[in-house]
Amino acid sequence: MTYTDPMTYTNPILNADWSDPDVVRVGDDFYLTASSFGRVPGLPLLHSRDLVNWTLVGHALERLEPGAEFAAPRHDCGVWAPSLRHHDDRFWIFWGDPDQGIFQVNAPGIRGPWTRPHLVKAGKGLIDPCPLWDDETGEAYLVHAWAKSRSGIKNRLTGHRMHPDGTSLLDEGKVIVDGDRIPGWFTLEGPKLYRHDGWFWILAPAGGVETGWQGAFRSRGFFGPYEEQIVLEQRDTDVNGPHQGGWVRTPSGEDWFLHFQQKGAYGRVVHLQPMRWGTDGWPVLGDEGAPVAVHRKPDLPEQSAAAPATDDDFPGGRFGRQWQWTANPQDGWATQHSGDGLRLACVRSADAHDLRKLPHVLTQRLPGTPSAVEVDLTLHGEEPGARAGLAVLGDAFGWIGLQRGADGEVHLVHRFAEAVAEKERDADHPRLAPEGRARLRIEIGAGARCRFFYDIGEGPTPSGPVFAATPWRWVGALLGLFALAPAGPGHAGAASFTRFRITPL
Repeated sequence: MTYTDPMTYTNPILNADWSDPDVVRVGDDFYLTASSFGRVPGLPLLHSRDLVNWTLVGHALERLEPGAEFAAPRHDCGVWAPSLRHHDDRFWIFWGDPDQGIFQVNAPGIRGPWTRPHLVKAGKGLIDPCPLWDDETGEAYLVHAWAKSRSGIKNRLTGHRMHPDGTSLLDEGKVIVDGDRIPGWFTLEGPKLYRHDGWFWILAPAGGVETGWQGAFRSRGFFGPYEEQIVLEQRDTDVNGPHQGGWVRTPSGEDWFLHFQQKGAYGRVVHLQPMRWGTDGWPVLGDEGAPVAVHRKPDLPEQSAAAPATDDDFPGGRFGRQWQWTANPQDGWATQHSGDGLRLACVRSADAHDLRKLPHVLTQRLPGTPSAVEVDLTLHGEEPGARAGLAVLGDAFGWIGLQRGADGEVHLVHRFAEAVAEKERDADHPRLAPEGRARLRIEIGAGARCRFFYDIGEGPTPSGPVFAATPWRWVGALLGLFALAPAGPGHAGAASFTRFRITPL
């Protein structure tokens, strides 16, 4: 039996892919958002009272625009690192789309209604924006980084004066931190802008997500010059590249820093670090600049254990907030009805043998601890080639499910595709599923190694070899539910999923 001290917490506090987190406090409540890239809905919104236990309460972005460009999966595009702020009795989120520019949305409450995206600055490669409304001067500012893949520029932070209403920038911008001029620094990005103790502060990581560090910059004036320090790095811990996050202060005056750690197929998990201000005026993060694994909880009212939802019974055919499509959804993909269970249409597709190209895959994050994923599936589609299943998606993918054969029979199938493969192939021999239903199970072990099982009425049976989950670019591996059929005319039927569960192993 493992003893857990109720006065401490263990990192990571969010053990799944909540990439590029930013945090804000409003009253006694804390809110967090994260990158969502090409998945829809976007800009997840999480809530906590103690900075340790978080629940998912909604999303700020219903669809990605322009819609035609996100009609198919674009896993490395869309919503890159956002900043979450509260100003003038409204919540504000700014983010960079590397192909379009800097956007913002705002709302009177965290649950909305959120405005439609407003383009603050158009341009290629504009990423990681963060606003600041300076209460001391009444001025507003914005800082952003650059994506070399789109702009040819990197390792620089550009600053602007911003209109106080957050709709536009008031100048052409100036490079306020040039990472090329700092010996040993590279890939400077992800800035978060603050005012503290008479200084302008920028907390920004460098060195890359796998092996980098967290930096701090300060200046008496927004446009510089800035001096820098490294304030968090791996040292002799297991936390590689402690990277990009946000500072928040509790009502009692404690300071805390949330950041991510890149963990391969698990994506970017979130850690909570204690923070204090040293005698030299610089922030000290973690244990004197090294990440903590276990630490005393923040001085906040006790909160019951909580985590973003994973399980789903799909009441009335509706799916929970934890699910996202791999592109902008279309009407008819999921059908509401009077009972429980998710009913997905077998959407016809010319890419029926490559799940990575399909927009109608309903996904959620791969859990970061050893877990078993289960769901019950019934295939209703009568069309030869109609299929549905449970998948692990990344650069490579594997899935197990049901398919209607040319002979009209339903078969249990298990397929996979390597990262370099253009189409899937069998991981095990197909088997008859006489009732047209199956219980599907994936056991996710250490290193995101996945073992597939099925039950077609004879008890759980293992299928095929172990599959090693892989990330997509910038995105951890995903669990997915899908139903599809080969291209052709007319409706191809549907599939029903019931009792989706994720349980610890």
